[in-house]
Amino acid sequence: MVKKQGFNPYLPSWEYIPDGEPHVFENRVYVYGSHDRFNGHAFCLNDYVCWSAPEENLADWRYEGVIYQTTDDPLNPEGSMCLYAPDVTVGPDGRYYLYYVLDKVPVVSVAVCDSPGGRYEFYGYVRDAAGVRLGEREGDEPQFDPGVLTEGENTYLYTGFCAFGDLSRHGAMATVLGPDMLTIIEEPVFVVPSQSYSKGSGFEGYEFFEAPSIRKKGDTYYLIYSSISMHELCYATSKHPTRDFTYQEVIVSNCDLHIDTYKPADQPMVYGGNNHGSIAQINGEWYIFYHRHTNGTAFCRQGCIERIEFRGDGTIPQVEITSCGPNGGPLEGRGEYSAYLACHLFCKDQEIYTGGFGRMGAWMDSRFPKITQDGRDGDEETGYIANMTDSATAGFKYFACEGIRKVKIKVRGYCQGTFEIKTSWDGPAHGRIPVAFSNVWEEYSTDVAIPDGVQALYFTYTGHGGASLASFTLE
Repeated sequence: MVKKQGFNPYLPSWEYIPDGEPHVFENRVYVYGSHDRFNGHAFCLNDYVCWSAPEENLADWRYEGVIYQTTDDPLNPEGSMCLYAPDVTVGPDGRYYLYYVLDKVPVVSVAVCDSPGGRYEFYGYVRDAAGVRLGEREGDEPQFDPGVLTEGENTYLYTGFCAFGDLSRHGAMATVLGPDMLTIIEEPVFVVPSQSYSKGSGFEGYEFFEAPSIRKKGDTYYLIYSSISMHELCYATSKHPTRDFTYQEVIVSNCDLHIDTYKPADQPMVYGGNNHGSIAQINGEWYIFYHRHTNGTAFCRQGCIERIEFRGDGTIPQVEITSCGPNGGPLEGRGEYSAYLACHLFCKDQEIYTGGFGRMGAWMDSRFPKITQDGRDGDEETGYIANMTDSATAGFKYFACEGIRKVKIKVRGYCQGTFEIKTSWDGPAHGRIPVAFSNVWEEYSTDVAIPDGVQALYFTYTGHGGASLASFTLE
C-alpha cells in the first residue's frame, strides 16, 4: 500500500486549529490548540478538540473528539467567553493537565484527564498559598497564553500578552507551581521583555508579544514565543527555566519574511498575521508547529508543520514555509493536489498581514486572493483558492518532478484569462492554460515540460474577473 503523503495544513482543510502545542504521549503526537470557527467573527469560538498521529507518520491524523467545552469552566456557564490557546503537561501523578485562559478574565484555569486525548474536567485555578488567583492580586499582570513544562514536582508556567507601546505589560512571565499543579511556590518573574521595556536587553525588534511555549533539549530551555511583529515565532534560550534567557533568532514566519534564498528578505509570500506554536521531537526529528491564516480574515487559522535542524551550538536556523512540511521531503510529482495546500499566495500589491492586522490587511481590498471553503463551519468541504484576480499567484513547495508533460487545473468563476505555470515566483512560464467563465468546476489542461528535479510550482492568473482554483494535476 502506498503511504499517504503529509501536507500543510496537516489537518483536513475544513478544520481550523491554530496555536498548536505538540506533545508526544504514548508514542503518538497530540496537538492541543484553540479552535477557530470557519467564517467566525472572532478568535477561538469553538470548543477544544484534539487530533493525534503516530510518531512515525505525520500524515495519519486521528480525530480524538471534543476534549473540553467552552461552558466547562465555572466562570463561563453561558459560554460568553472563548477558550484561548491552551497547553498540556503530565503531572507528578501521571495525569494530564490542560492550562488555558478565557478571553475576558486574567486568570489561568486548569482541567485534568487520565488520558491525553480524553474528556478533560475542570480542576481549578492557579492561585497562591492563600487561595487568591494569579492575575487578580494587587500588582499582578493579566495572565494569557499559558505554556507549561513539568520537571519532577515542579511545573513551570509561562504566560503573558504585551501589545506594542503598552507600559502596563512588562513581558513574558514564568511562575513555578507545586505538585498540586495549582499552587504558586515561586512568584512570577519576567523572562522576556515587552517592547516598552526591551532597551539594552538584546531582544530589541523581537520583543515578546504573546504565545510563550517552553521546551527542553539536553540541558537547555527553549522559550518559543510570538514577537511584536506577530507573524514570526522566535526563541530565547537559557540553562535555567526562570532566568537568564538570551534572544536567539526567528524559527518561522507565517509570511516567510526574512528568508532571502529565493526572494528578497523583506518580501512577504502569503498573508501573515499572529502566530503561535512550538517545537517537538518526533520519531527522532525536530519540527516547528505554527499556523497560517485563511478566508481573508484573522479568525480562520490552520496548523502547519516544518522540519527544523539544530546547529552544533544548539541554535535553530529559520525554515521556509512549505506545502510538504509533514511529509519529510518533497511530494510526488504526479497526481492531483488541492489548491488549499498553497504555501504562497499573493498578488502584485504586497501585504504582510491578513484581515484584521496591520495597516490595511488583505480582507480590506478585493484585489487579494484567499483560501476558503464552501458551506458552513464543520461541513467537510475541501478548501480552494478564491478571488484570483489579475496577477494573483498561488505557490506550492516542493515536488519531486520527473517526466511531467501535462498539467491540468480545475477552475470556476467569472473570469476570462490565463493561468501561467512556473517553477519560481518570478520566473518564466513553462506553460499557459486559458480559462473562461463557469459556475461549476471545469477542468483545463496544457502540454508542458516541467524540469526534472525538486521543484516549486506557481500558478499565476492574468486576465479579467476573478477565478477560483480548486486543484491541479501533474501527469
